[in-house]
Amino acid sequence: MNVTITTFKWVPGFAQGYVRDLRPRWACEEIGRPYEERLIDGDPKPDDYFSEQPWGQVPVLDDDGVHLFESGAILLHLAEKDERLMPRDAQGRASTLSWLFAAFNSIEPWMFELATVDIFATGEEWAKLRRPSLLQTIGNRLDRLADALGENDFLAGRFTVADIAMATVLREAGDTDLVSSRPALSAYLDRCLSRAGFQKAHADQLATFARNAPEPVS
Repeated sequence: MNVTITTFKWVPGFAQGYVRDLRPRWACEEIGRPYEERLIDGDPKPDDYFSEQPWGQVPVLDDDGVHLFESGAILLHLAEKDERLMPRDAQGRASTLSWLFAAFNSIEPWMFELATVDIFATGEEWAKLRRPSLLQTIGNRLDRLADALGENDFLAGRFTVADIAMATVLREAGDTDLVSSRPALSAYLDRCLSRAGFQKAHADQLATFARNAPEPVS
């Protein structure tokens, strides 16, 4: 069965290695499922692409004619096809789903706001004022995450798509000490990112951007 992942040909340096097609790439690597890249321009985006992804974002997945957008939906779709990404027992599946949605709903929105403050609005007065309370809010959420993880290696007891989601979200902490100052989470993130599946997916994404880098302006 053919799998195609749509992503951008190139993005600016700060986003390279973080674009969300990394998530389905990683999932495919974990189960040994080959996929093809479909590359589109990021600026401007093709007009007809908005019929596939209403906001012009990536990734989009084509799984043998079944089309999905949103990385969370794509991860769930892939996980339902292979028990290496989600257990088939009732509690294992429930735990995986709970943590998958927790990554996207309870942690990532705050990380996205942090990126807005530190990258897109850096230097603006409102961003300077917002940052201290935002860091405190994220820290409180990460404390609860560390408590829930406890002594477990992975969120649902073994590696699942929930860990793909959560690890990619935790990476968005950037240069802060939000993760590194919490030993359980730091070890958890290292454990996830040391997996061969992540290493291959990450390298392939970076290689795509390197191949399609714009010519320098003379």
